[in-house]
Amino acid sequence: MKRLASWLTCAGTGFVRSCVVVAVSLLVPAVWAVAVALWIRVWHGDPWSGIVPLLWACVGTLALVRPVCRMVRSLVARWTGTVIPAGYRQPGPVTQLSTGYWWNGHSYERSDRDALMDQKWRLRWKDPANWRDLRFVAIMPFTAGVSAVIPPAGIAGAIVGLSQPSPVMRLLGVFGGAVAVFRSPDAWRVVEPVAVRFLRPSSAMALAERVDELTAQRADTTVAQAAEIRRIERDLHDGAQARLVALGMSLATVEKLMRTDPDQAAELLRGARAGAATSLAELRDLVRGINPPVLSERGLLDAVRALALDSPLETTVSADARLSLDLPIESALYFGIAELLTNAAKHAHASLARVSIVRDDTGVVVDVEDDGRGGADMRTGGGLDGLRRRLAVFDGTLAVTSPAGGPTHVRMMVPCASL
Repeated sequence: MKRLASWLTCAGTGFVRSCVVVAVSLLVPAVWAVAVALWIRVWHGDPWSGIVPLLWACVGTLALVRPVCRMVRSLVARWTGTVIPAGYRQPGPVTQLSTGYWWNGHSYERSDRDALMDQKWRLRWKDPANWRDLRFVAIMPFTAGVSAVIPPAGIAGAIVGLSQPSPVMRLLGVFGGAVAVFRSPDAWRVVEPVAVRFLRPSSAMALAERVDELTAQRADTTVAQAAEIRRIERDLHDGAQARLVALGMSLATVEKLMRTDPDQAAELLRGARAGAATSLAELRDLVRGINPPVLSERGLLDAVRALALDSPLETTVSADARLSLDLPIESALYFGIAELLTNAAKHAHASLARVSIVRDDTGVVVDVEDDGRGGADMRTGGGLDGLRRRLAVFDGTLAVTSPAGGPTHVRMMVPCASL
C-alpha cells in the first residue's frame, strides 16, 4: 500500500509538472496563433493588412523569449537540481569621469541613469544568447512539449471517451486514462535534457562571457582602488594631517610662552596632548579600515568576532575552528561581512544577526542572516552588486534572499580553486 501511495503521489506530481511544461512551451506559439487569427480576421486582400498581426507576433515573441527561458531554467533547477547557467552578458561598471560625464564602456552620458539605460539596451540587442533563446522556444514545443502533453491529453481523452455511450469510445477513454496515469511520472522529464542541450551557453559564448567578466573586474578593481586612495587621502588631509599641523603650531606657541606665561604654555601642552591622542586614534581607525590588525594577526574568525562585539546588533558567530584562508580572501570576506552587518543595522533596522563561516569540499561558505525588514536587492551599481563584483575576482558568488518583511539571508561562496 505504501508503494502504491508513493507511486500515485509521484504520478500526481508528474501530471502537474507536465501541465506546467505544456503551458510554458505554448506561450510563444499562442502569440503566433493569436496573430494568425487576427490576420484571418483583418485580411481583405491587401498585403498591408498583415503588418499588424506580424508586428504583434514579433513583439510578443521578443517580449516572451527571455522570461520563458528563465522560467524553464528555474523549473529544471527546482525539479531536478540541474543548474543551467544563463550565459547572458553582464553590464560592466559605470564610471564618473572628472569632466562630470559617465562612461559605460560604450559611450559618454550626462547622468548615471542614461549611462545604465544605454548600456542595458546595447547588451540586450548585441547579446548572442538572444539567438540561443529564440532557437530554444522554437524547439521546445516539438520536444518537451510533445512529451509533456501526453498525460493531460490522455485525461482529456478519457473524459470525452467515458462520457460517450459507444463501447468503442469508452474503451478508448479507458486506454487514454491508462496512458495518462502511466506516463505522468516521466513525461515532463524530457524538458531537462532539452534545456541542458539548447539553453546551455556554447564554449565560444562562455569564453566571451569570461573575457567580458574579467575585463569588467579589472575596470572595477581599478575604480575601487582609485576610490580607496581618494578616501585615504581625504581622511588623512581632513583628520590626522590637520590635527598634526595644529599640534605643531601649538608647540611653537608653547616654545614662546615657556618663559613669559608658563600657565598658558601648560594649558596649550594639555591641548596638544589631547590632539595627539585624537590623531593617533584616527590613524588607528584608518589603518583598521585598510587592513584590521586582528585580521592579519589572528585570522578571519577572530576578526569577525571582534567585529561582532563592535556591531550595534546582537551578533552570533559560528565557524570552523581550523579555518585557514589566504589573506586577500580573508580580507574580502571580512569587509563583506562588515558591510552586510552595517546594512542590516542601518537600512533593515535589524536587532539580531547570525554569521556562519564553513569550509567544505567546494570552498568556503559565509552565511549572514538578520531579522530586519528585508527588501534588499542586488541592483546594478548598489552596495550588494559591488560586493558581488569584489567576490567575483576570486570566482566567488553572492546569493541574496530578502523578501519584504524579512528575514534577509546572504550567502558568500569562494571556491577551493581560489584558495
